[in-house]
Amino acid sequence: MLKTKSQAPNSNFQINPKHQIPISKRRKSGKLVIGYWLLFGCCFLVIGVFDAYALDLDTIKASFLSGDYKGAIAEGEKMMAGASQDEPGADELFYILGLSYLQDGNYLRASDIFEIILEEFKNSSFKEEARLGLGDAYFLRGDLNKAESYYKAILSENPGTKMGASVFYRLAQSGFKKGDISQGKDYLDKLKAEFPLSQELKQNKELCILGDSPDELYYAVQVGSFSNADNAKNIIRELASKGYDAYTEEGADKMYRVKVGKFKLRQEAQDTQAKLSGQGYPTKICP
Repeated sequence: MLKTKSQAPNSNFQINPKHQIPISKRRKSGKLVIGYWLLFGCCFLVIGVFDAYALDLDTIKASFLSGDYKGAIAEGEKMMAGASQDEPGADELFYILGLSYLQDGNYLRASDIFEIILEEFKNSSFKEEARLGLGDAYFLRGDLNKAESYYKAILSENPGTKMGASVFYRLAQSGFKKGDISQGKDYLDKLKAEFPLSQELKQNKELCILGDSPDELYYAVQVGSFSNADNAKNIIRELASKGYDAYTEEGADKMYRVKVGKFKLRQEAQDTQAKLSGQGYPTKICP
């Protein structure tokens, strides 16, 4: 939990009380999945801005990049107790800590910390990254409209942002998740036009787009991803024996994704997902 001066006498940095979140209100969610594109995207941003700093952030960086998010959180909270707002690198410390909470599934705490960067560090070079992280936290909490407001704020304040591909991809994903095919398709088209070589575009197949027309979009339930084609075929046979319309799609990453159905309505996909989940299959809907 972030500490104020009254809570930590040795701290030189005071947090606005409105940013405090009681432990009882922290929560994790393993059911709402934004996909690995978010996680790897965040990691990539961190790597790209780890060049110059004053605070000794080596330990927290090493923990984060190795996937030890709890370790990064513990180290980051400890460092915050003695960090001054004006100390070079303090905003980077907060940013890494916010990403660590995001990766660890504590989306409320992640939101809290990203907001601190935006409100307390007025001249931070991490403002866009924090705004993107804040949008991701709301996305993962299921508040897609709030998430979109932060994504669009990045584009509004800096149309030439270096994170344009990430923002377009997220807005497309959000549109499809809401069932707003027009929005999803519009931002996907922008991604193709403005960032044709982006990593986000390579992940386009996860959105199940078959062609250039929104009418060709469908919803499917993914029940597995395999590096071995035979394993995928075995699952397809098993699903077919239970009456499911199962098939395989091979991605650009050479993974074989087993999917069920090609539904025009998201609700149809959700109904099928519920049945498959009840039978013990790990599922997600795409797009």
